[in-house]
Amino acid sequence: MADSREIHIRVPVLTRVEGEGALELDLVDGAIERINLRIFEPPRLFEKFIEGYERNQVIDMVARICGICPVAYQMSAVQAFERLAGFTPSSWVKEMRRVMYCGEWLQSHALHVHLLAAPDFLGFDSVIAMSADYPETVRRGLKLQTLGNDLITLFGGRSVHPVGVCVGGFYRAPTVEAVDAILERLHAVLRQAEELVMWSSGLTFPDDEQSFISVAMSDPKEYAIGQGNLISGQGLETDICYFESHFKERQSPHSTALYSELEGRPYLTGPLARLNLNFHQLPKAVRAVMDGCGISFPSHNMFHSIVARAIELYFALFESIRLLEDYRVPEQSREEVGQTEGNAFGCTEAPRGTLWHRYDVDDRGIVRSARIVPPTSQNQGRIEENIRLSLERMGLDRDNDQIRQRAEQVIRNYDPCISCATHFLKLKINRQ
Repeated sequence: MADSREIHIRVPVLTRVEGEGALELDLVDGAIERINLRIFEPPRLFEKFIEGYERNQVIDMVARICGICPVAYQMSAVQAFERLAGFTPSSWVKEMRRVMYCGEWLQSHALHVHLLAAPDFLGFDSVIAMSADYPETVRRGLKLQTLGNDLITLFGGRSVHPVGVCVGGFYRAPTVEAVDAILERLHAVLRQAEELVMWSSGLTFPDDEQSFISVAMSDPKEYAIGQGNLISGQGLETDICYFESHFKERQSPHSTALYSELEGRPYLTGPLARLNLNFHQLPKAVRAVMDGCGISFPSHNMFHSIVARAIELYFALFESIRLLEDYRVPEQSREEVGQTEGNAFGCTEAPRGTLWHRYDVDDRGIVRSARIVPPTSQNQGRIEENIRLSLERMGLDRDNDQIRQRAEQVIRNYDPCISCATHFLKLKINRQ
């Protein structure tokens, strides 16, 4: 590029993501010389806040890390404490925790697909503008999101920062009447969720195949949500307690979130990674919908993430129905779990990807130190790599507005929760 001008483009805030950040690009002679996804929100210090608190207090405290994914944080924490104590929850507790987690997948995926990502594919700046031409699409998203929130409330007492989960089970069990009422609603929207998969797969996607590493949990018995080993598309399979032996974090000057790498490379975690690695674990009915949508999985086109979320949304509904069909109120919703000193490890699949916890616990069940690695910080390096490759394929001779729009769309594919990562988009492009 002969143009030697230095051009700055600033976008005050990246819409349709959680949190705040910035993207800075340096273009020299028609090539990207530097790309920084800046996460500049101050550290939130949750890992220090929870020191000195006992197990059940910590479970409720970590839910405050995210208003969209509180169940994920609670489930990773409770799994860690029970695993340390050598405690295996009853089958009822395991199944109902899975249902509650499905509620979170349902509400989060519905929000992202309809309100955050869809405007990019349909040519709108916001869901407000989109709703004039696609009112039924927006209504469907809000309906599914509300149902997911209500499913969380069924077990957690409320959908934002629920308080129903404890070591050993739940503080209370829902009534049969309450379960029957929500089960009827789940059945009523199953067809809409199937249509959503077909609708999302019918969107126009850029041809943008890229090579990347997929990382997710995997369980031989089911599509992994709350338990399993960590696996990668390059052959890694390890217990969650060895996370720190394989995944390394590094600090970058432009980000208050740490970068994660596997064998020195960035990697992808989240819905597309889960489908790439575990699609064969989906129930037959869900697999049939996936196979009929026209998009082939495994996929290495990140723009297919919206389809992956739609498939997981359908799965969350299907799985919730399966687990609640023969619901019964147990004799007790929780059991006493003894105190154990040691290192507690927990790992589950949040809507946005793998969420790993480690707690150092004393013999009174008090947390003395903690480490939490959320999905968005794990994806940060992959997002930067994805932006670079996608912009180069689109063509860096495009005008600044086109470059900005494509970069924002790439970032929104990951549904980043920047606040969890520490938290988008101020964009600065320097052309020389």
